[in-house]
Amino acid sequence: MSRIIVGLSGGVDSSVAAWLLKEEGHEVIGVTMAIWDGKYHATGKHACYGSDEEDEIREARELAMKLDIPYHVFDCASEYKQAVLDYFRAEYLAGRTPNPCVQCNQLIKFGLLPLMARKSGIEFDYFATGHYARKGLEDQSGRYLLKKAADPRKDQTYFIYRLSQQQLAGVLFPVGDYNKKEIKEIALRAGITTPDKEESQDFYGGDYKELLHVEEQPGKIVDSQGHVLGTHKGIWNYTIGQRKGLGIAFSEPLYVIGFEREKNQVIVGTRSETYNRSFLVGDLNWIAIDGLHGRVDCTVKIRSAQKERNATLQPAAPGEIQVTFFEPNDSIAPGQSAVFYNGDLVLGGGIILNTHV
Repeated sequence: MSRIIVGLSGGVDSSVAAWLLKEEGHEVIGVTMAIWDGKYHATGKHACYGSDEEDEIREARELAMKLDIPYHVFDCASEYKQAVLDYFRAEYLAGRTPNPCVQCNQLIKFGLLPLMARKSGIEFDYFATGHYARKGLEDQSGRYLLKKAADPRKDQTYFIYRLSQQQLAGVLFPVGDYNKKEIKEIALRAGITTPDKEESQDFYGGDYKELLHVEEQPGKIVDSQGHVLGTHKGIWNYTIGQRKGLGIAFSEPLYVIGFEREKNQVIVGTRSETYNRSFLVGDLNWIAIDGLHGRVDCTVKIRSAQKERNATLQPAAPGEIQVTFFEPNDSIAPGQSAVFYNGDLVLGGGIILNTHV
Protein backbone atom coordinates (compact mmCIF):
# COMPACT_ATOMS: atom_id res chain seq x y z
CA MET A 1 0.00 0.00 0.00
CA SER A 2 1.07 3.61 -0.63
CA ARG A 3 1.28 6.77 1.44
CA ILE A 4 -0.88 9.37 -0.28
CA ILE A 5 -1.61 13.03 0.40
CA VAL A 6 -5.03 14.20 -0.79
CA GLY A 7 -5.89 17.79 -1.61
CA LEU A 8 -9.01 18.41 0.47
CA SER A 9 -11.42 21.28 -0.17
CA GLY A 10 -14.27 20.16 2.07
CA GLY A 11 -16.34 19.37 -1.03
CA VAL A 12 -17.82 16.09 -2.20
CA ASP A 13 -15.27 15.05 -4.81
CA SER A 14 -12.07 15.46 -2.79
CA SER A 15 -13.81 13.94 0.25
CA VAL A 16 -14.78 10.82 -1.65
CA ALA A 17 -11.30 10.64 -3.20
CA ALA A 18 -9.79 10.43 0.29
CA TRP A 19 -12.38 7.90 1.44
CA LEU A 20 -11.84 5.65 -1.58
CA LEU A 21 -8.09 5.60 -1.06
CA LYS A 22 -8.45 4.78 2.61
CA GLU A 23 -10.91 1.99 1.79
CA GLU A 24 -8.26 0.51 -0.50
CA GLY A 25 -5.93 0.36 2.47
CA HIS A 26 -3.64 3.27 1.69
CA GLU A 27 -2.22 5.59 4.34
CA VAL A 28 -3.99 8.88 3.62
CA ILE A 29 -3.07 12.40 4.73
CA GLY A 30 -5.25 15.42 4.03
CA VAL A 31 -3.69 18.68 2.83
CA THR A 32 -5.22 22.04 1.94
CA MET A 33 -3.71 25.17 0.42
CA ALA A 34 -4.64 28.48 2.07
CA ILE A 35 -4.60 31.22 -0.60
CA TRP A 36 -6.93 33.94 0.73
CA ASP A 37 -5.01 36.95 2.06
CA GLY A 38 -8.01 39.05 3.09
CA LYS A 39 -7.06 42.06 0.98
CA TYR A 40 -10.27 42.22 -1.02
CA HIS A 41 -14.01 42.16 -0.37
CA ALA A 42 -14.82 38.91 -2.14
CA THR A 43 -18.01 37.89 -0.36
CA GLY A 44 -19.26 35.59 -3.12
CA LYS A 45 -19.60 32.03 -1.90
CA HIS A 46 -18.14 28.87 -3.42
CA ALA A 47 -15.28 30.51 -5.30
CA CYS A 48 -11.74 29.15 -5.22
CA TYR A 49 -10.39 32.51 -4.04
CA GLY A 50 -12.76 34.17 -1.59
CA SER A 51 -13.49 35.18 1.96
CA ASP A 52 -15.22 31.90 2.85
CA GLU A 53 -11.93 29.99 2.73
CA GLU A 54 -11.88 29.70 6.53
CA ASP A 55 -15.22 27.87 6.42
CA GLU A 56 -13.94 25.50 3.75
CA ILE A 57 -10.80 24.73 5.75
CA ARG A 58 -12.96 24.01 8.79
CA GLU A 59 -15.09 21.63 6.72
CA ALA A 60 -12.00 19.89 5.36
CA ARG A 61 -10.58 19.53 8.88
CA GLU A 62 -13.88 18.05 10.12
CA LEU A 63 -13.83 15.59 7.23
CA ALA A 64 -10.28 14.53 8.09
CA MET A 65 -11.41 13.89 11.66
CA LYS A 66 -14.29 11.71 10.40
CA LEU A 67 -11.87 9.76 8.24
CA ASP A 68 -9.38 9.60 11.10
CA ILE A 69 -6.54 10.91 8.94
CA PRO A 70 -3.89 13.57 9.65
CA TYR A 71 -4.62 17.00 8.21
CA HIS A 72 -2.34 19.92 7.33
CA VAL A 73 -2.92 23.41 5.95
CA PHE A 74 -0.18 25.17 3.97
CA ASP A 75 -0.04 28.91 3.41
CA CYS A 76 0.29 29.43 -0.33
CA ALA A 77 -1.15 32.98 -0.44
CA SER A 78 2.05 34.79 -1.44
CA GLU A 79 2.88 32.36 -4.25
CA TYR A 80 -0.76 32.31 -5.39
CA LYS A 81 -0.74 36.09 -5.71
CA GLN A 82 2.34 35.97 -7.90
CA ALA A 83 1.45 32.99 -10.04
CA VAL A 84 -2.30 33.47 -10.40
CA LEU A 85 -3.58 36.91 -9.36
CA ASP A 86 -0.74 38.92 -10.92
CA TYR A 87 -0.95 36.77 -14.06
CA PHE A 88 -4.72 37.26 -14.25
CA ARG A 89 -4.38 41.01 -13.84
CA ALA A 90 -1.65 41.36 -16.48
CA GLU A 91 -3.51 39.24 -19.02
CA TYR A 92 -6.86 40.92 -18.45
CA LEU A 93 -5.43 44.44 -18.69
CA ALA A 94 -3.66 43.43 -21.91
CA GLY A 95 -7.04 42.60 -23.46
CA ARG A 96 -6.59 38.82 -23.30
CA THR A 97 -8.87 36.21 -21.73
CA PRO A 98 -6.84 34.23 -19.18
CA ASN A 99 -7.88 31.06 -17.38
CA PRO A 100 -6.59 31.41 -13.81
CA CYS A 101 -7.74 27.89 -12.88
CA VAL A 102 -5.39 26.36 -15.47
CA GLN A 103 -2.54 28.46 -14.10
CA CYS A 104 -3.35 27.57 -10.50
CA ASN A 105 -3.52 23.83 -11.16
CA GLN A 106 -0.15 23.72 -12.88
CA LEU A 107 1.80 25.96 -10.53
CA ILE A 108 0.02 25.91 -7.17
CA LYS A 109 -2.32 22.98 -6.61
CA PHE A 110 -0.20 20.33 -8.36
CA GLY A 111 3.07 22.22 -7.96
CA LEU A 112 3.54 24.23 -4.80
CA LEU A 113 1.14 22.34 -2.50
CA PRO A 114 2.79 18.90 -2.73
CA LEU A 115 6.21 20.57 -2.68
CA MET A 116 5.38 22.38 0.57
CA ALA A 117 4.02 19.16 2.06
CA ARG A 118 7.28 17.37 1.29
CA LYS A 119 9.39 20.25 2.59
CA SER A 120 7.44 20.16 5.85
CA GLY A 121 8.65 16.63 6.40
CA ILE A 122 5.65 14.69 5.07
CA GLU A 123 6.85 11.76 3.01
CA PHE A 124 4.41 10.41 0.42
CA ASP A 125 4.25 8.32 -2.73
CA TYR A 126 1.40 10.12 -4.53
CA PHE A 127 -0.64 13.30 -4.50
CA ALA A 128 -4.36 12.75 -5.15
CA THR A 129 -7.19 15.18 -5.94
CA GLY A 130 -10.90 15.08 -6.59
CA HIS A 131 -10.54 16.02 -10.27
CA TYR A 132 -12.62 14.12 -12.78
CA ALA A 133 -9.85 12.76 -14.99
CA ARG A 134 -7.96 9.53 -15.54
CA LYS A 135 -4.29 8.71 -15.86
CA GLY A 136 -2.49 6.09 -17.91
CA LEU A 137 0.96 4.99 -18.99
CA GLU A 138 2.07 4.11 -22.51
CA ASP A 139 4.44 1.16 -22.27
CA GLN A 140 6.27 1.76 -25.53
CA SER A 141 7.16 5.43 -24.98
CA GLY A 142 7.01 5.44 -21.19
CA ARG A 143 4.92 8.62 -21.32
CA TYR A 144 2.26 9.25 -18.72
CA LEU A 145 -1.13 9.90 -20.27
CA LEU A 146 -4.02 12.13 -19.26
CA LYS A 147 -7.45 10.80 -20.21
CA LYS A 148 -10.98 12.11 -19.94
CA ALA A 149 -13.08 11.08 -16.97
CA ALA A 150 -15.61 8.27 -17.26
CA ASP A 151 -18.35 10.90 -16.80
CA PRO A 152 -18.01 13.20 -19.85
CA ARG A 153 -20.28 15.81 -18.26
CA LYS A 154 -17.84 16.27 -15.37
CA ASP A 155 -14.54 15.83 -17.22
CA GLN A 156 -11.94 18.33 -15.99
CA THR A 157 -8.98 17.55 -18.23
CA TYR A 158 -9.31 21.00 -19.80
CA PHE A 159 -8.21 22.54 -16.50
CA ILE A 160 -5.22 20.26 -15.91
CA TYR A 161 -3.77 19.87 -19.41
CA ARG A 162 -0.61 21.76 -18.39
CA LEU A 163 0.58 19.07 -15.97
CA SER A 164 4.10 17.90 -16.78
CA GLN A 165 5.23 14.30 -17.12
CA GLN A 166 6.84 14.58 -13.69
CA GLN A 167 3.61 15.85 -12.15
CA LEU A 168 1.50 13.17 -13.84
CA ALA A 169 3.85 10.47 -12.60
CA GLY A 170 3.04 11.41 -9.02
CA VAL A 171 -0.70 12.08 -9.13
CA LEU A 172 -3.84 10.00 -8.69
CA PHE A 173 -7.43 10.78 -9.68
CA PRO A 174 -9.57 8.42 -7.56
CA VAL A 175 -12.97 9.74 -8.73
CA GLY A 176 -12.13 9.68 -12.45
CA ASP A 177 -13.75 6.29 -13.03
CA TYR A 178 -17.06 7.31 -11.45
CA ASN A 179 -19.94 9.50 -12.53
CA LYS A 180 -21.23 12.31 -10.33
CA LYS A 181 -24.30 10.36 -9.21
CA GLU A 182 -22.12 7.51 -8.00
CA ILE A 183 -19.85 9.91 -6.11
CA LYS A 184 -22.82 11.47 -4.33
CA GLU A 185 -24.13 8.02 -3.41
CA ILE A 186 -20.73 7.02 -2.00
CA ALA A 187 -20.56 10.23 0.02
CA LEU A 188 -24.03 9.66 1.44
CA ARG A 189 -23.36 6.03 2.22
CA ALA A 190 -20.05 6.83 3.90
CA GLY A 191 -21.52 9.76 5.82
CA ILE A 192 -18.45 11.86 5.11
CA THR A 193 -19.91 15.03 3.63
CA THR A 194 -23.09 16.68 2.38
CA PRO A 195 -23.75 15.42 -1.15
CA ASP A 196 -25.71 18.50 -2.23
CA LYS A 197 -23.03 21.02 -1.26
CA GLU A 198 -22.62 23.66 -3.96
CA GLU A 199 -19.49 23.44 -6.08
CA SER A 200 -17.07 26.24 -6.89
CA GLN A 201 -18.43 28.32 -9.76
CA ASP A 202 -15.60 30.78 -10.34
CA PHE A 203 -12.07 31.38 -9.23
CA TYR A 204 -12.90 34.72 -7.53
CA GLY A 205 -15.87 35.70 -5.39
CA GLY A 206 -15.81 39.48 -5.79
CA ASP A 207 -15.72 42.43 -8.18
CA TYR A 208 -12.98 42.05 -10.78
CA LYS A 209 -12.37 45.83 -10.78
CA GLU A 210 -11.03 45.61 -7.24
CA LEU A 211 -8.90 42.60 -8.07
CA LEU A 212 -7.46 44.38 -11.11
CA HIS A 213 -6.58 47.55 -9.11
CA VAL A 214 -8.07 49.86 -11.74
CA GLU A 215 -10.13 53.00 -11.85
CA GLU A 216 -12.77 53.69 -14.45
CA GLN A 217 -11.34 54.53 -17.86
CA PRO A 218 -14.26 55.56 -20.10
CA GLY A 219 -13.93 54.89 -23.79
CA LYS A 220 -15.92 54.18 -26.92
CA ILE A 221 -17.67 51.05 -28.11
CA VAL A 222 -17.37 50.84 -31.89
CA ASP A 223 -18.34 48.46 -34.67
CA SER A 224 -15.83 46.79 -37.00
CA GLN A 225 -15.97 49.85 -39.30
CA GLY A 226 -15.17 52.23 -36.46
CA HIS A 227 -18.65 53.70 -36.02
CA VAL A 228 -19.32 54.72 -32.43
CA LEU A 229 -22.24 52.79 -30.93
CA GLY A 230 -21.82 53.49 -27.23
CA THR A 231 -19.42 53.99 -24.35
CA HIS A 232 -17.73 51.81 -21.74
CA LYS A 233 -16.11 52.37 -18.33
CA GLY A 234 -13.08 50.17 -18.88
CA ILE A 235 -11.96 47.52 -21.35
CA TRP A 236 -11.40 45.04 -18.50
CA ASN A 237 -15.18 44.77 -18.08
CA TYR A 238 -15.43 42.87 -21.37
CA THR A 239 -14.32 39.57 -22.85
CA ILE A 240 -14.39 38.23 -26.40
CA GLY A 241 -17.82 36.82 -27.22
CA GLN A 242 -19.61 38.76 -24.47
CA ARG A 243 -23.18 39.73 -25.31
CA LYS A 244 -24.74 40.92 -22.06
CA GLY A 245 -24.04 44.27 -20.47
CA LEU A 246 -23.14 46.21 -23.62
CA GLY A 247 -25.99 48.71 -23.19
CA ILE A 248 -26.40 49.21 -26.93
CA ALA A 249 -29.70 49.25 -28.82
CA PHE A 250 -29.19 47.64 -32.22
CA SER A 251 -31.24 45.83 -34.87
CA GLU A 252 -29.66 42.49 -33.87
CA PRO A 253 -27.63 41.16 -30.93
CA LEU A 254 -24.07 42.45 -30.68
CA TYR A 255 -21.02 40.68 -29.26
CA VAL A 256 -17.55 41.78 -28.25
CA ILE A 257 -15.20 40.77 -31.08
CA GLY A 258 -12.02 42.63 -30.15
CA PHE A 259 -10.24 45.58 -28.55
CA GLU A 260 -8.27 48.58 -29.74
CA ARG A 261 -6.18 49.15 -26.66
CA GLU A 262 -4.28 52.22 -27.86
CA LYS A 263 -7.59 53.95 -28.51
CA ASN A 264 -9.28 52.43 -25.42
CA GLN A 265 -12.03 51.02 -27.62
CA VAL A 266 -14.19 47.92 -27.39
CA ILE A 267 -15.08 46.49 -30.81
CA VAL A 268 -18.44 44.79 -31.24
CA GLY A 269 -20.06 42.95 -34.10
CA THR A 270 -22.93 40.73 -35.09
CA ARG A 271 -23.03 37.00 -34.46
CA SER A 272 -21.46 36.21 -37.83
CA GLU A 273 -18.46 38.41 -36.97
CA THR A 274 -17.60 36.33 -33.92
CA TYR A 275 -16.63 33.31 -36.05
CA ASN A 276 -13.11 32.32 -37.04
CA ARG A 277 -11.57 29.10 -38.29
CA SER A 278 -7.85 29.47 -37.75
CA PHE A 279 -5.63 30.67 -34.91
CA LEU A 280 -2.12 30.36 -33.49
CA VAL A 281 -1.28 28.62 -30.22
CA GLY A 282 1.92 28.96 -28.19
CA ASP A 283 3.24 28.13 -24.72
CA LEU A 284 2.57 24.49 -25.56
CA ASN A 285 2.47 21.52 -23.22
CA TRP A 286 2.44 18.08 -24.84
CA ILE A 287 1.32 15.00 -22.91
CA ALA A 288 0.56 12.02 -25.15
CA ILE A 289 3.20 13.05 -27.71
CA ASP A 290 6.57 14.77 -27.44
CA GLY A 291 5.66 17.48 -29.95
CA LEU A 292 3.97 18.17 -33.27
CA HIS A 293 6.07 16.99 -36.22
CA GLY A 294 3.46 17.20 -38.96
CA ARG A 295 -0.24 17.63 -39.62
CA VAL A 296 -2.54 16.00 -37.06
CA ASP A 297 -6.33 15.82 -37.18
CA CYS A 298 -7.96 15.84 -33.76
CA THR A 299 -10.62 17.59 -31.73
CA VAL A 300 -10.00 20.90 -29.95
CA LYS A 301 -11.70 22.63 -27.04
CA ILE A 302 -11.17 26.38 -26.52
CA ARG A 303 -13.46 26.87 -23.51
CA SER A 304 -14.19 24.55 -20.63
CA ALA A 305 -17.95 24.57 -21.24
CA GLN A 306 -17.71 24.20 -25.02
CA LYS A 307 -17.82 20.89 -26.84
CA GLU A 308 -14.76 19.83 -28.77
CA ARG A 309 -14.67 20.64 -32.47
CA ASN A 310 -12.88 18.81 -35.28
CA ALA A 311 -9.69 20.58 -36.28
CA THR A 312 -6.25 20.22 -37.84
CA LEU A 313 -2.99 21.01 -36.05
CA GLN A 314 0.03 22.09 -38.09
CA PRO A 315 3.51 23.29 -37.05
CA ALA A 316 4.00 27.04 -37.45
CA ALA A 317 6.83 29.18 -36.08
CA PRO A 318 9.15 27.59 -33.50
CA GLY A 319 7.13 26.89 -30.35
CA GLU A 320 3.84 27.63 -32.10
CA ILE A 321 1.21 25.67 -34.00
CA GLN A 322 -1.68 26.66 -36.21
CA VAL A 323 -5.11 25.26 -35.39
CA THR A 324 -7.76 25.23 -38.10
CA PHE A 325 -11.31 24.15 -37.34
CA PHE A 326 -13.18 22.19 -39.99
CA GLU A 327 -16.09 24.57 -39.43
CA PRO A 328 -15.93 28.17 -38.15
CA ASN A 329 -16.01 28.48 -34.36
CA ASP A 330 -17.18 31.47 -32.37
CA SER A 331 -15.42 33.72 -29.86
CA ILE A 332 -11.85 32.47 -30.16
CA ALA A 333 -9.97 34.73 -27.78
CA PRO A 334 -6.25 35.32 -27.21
CA GLY A 335 -5.28 34.16 -23.73
CA GLN A 336 -7.69 31.25 -23.68
CA SER A 337 -6.41 27.70 -23.48
CA ALA A 338 -6.83 25.40 -26.47
CA VAL A 339 -6.71 21.72 -25.55
CA PHE A 340 -6.19 18.96 -28.12
CA TYR A 341 -7.84 15.53 -27.88
CA ASN A 342 -7.70 12.20 -29.68
CA GLY A 343 -10.81 10.48 -28.40
CA ASP A 344 -10.41 10.25 -24.62
CA LEU A 345 -6.71 11.04 -24.81
CA VAL A 346 -5.32 14.52 -24.14
CA LEU A 347 -2.62 15.18 -26.72
CA GLY A 348 -1.67 18.49 -25.14
CA GLY A 349 -2.60 22.13 -25.34
CA GLY A 350 -1.44 25.72 -25.23
CA ILE A 351 -2.42 29.37 -25.06
CA ILE A 352 -4.17 31.09 -27.98
CA LEU A 353 -1.89 33.85 -29.30
CA ASN A 354 -4.01 35.46 -31.99
CA THR A 355 -6.80 34.69 -34.42
CA HIS A 356 -7.09 35.08 -38.14
CA VAL A 357 -9.61 33.99 -40.75
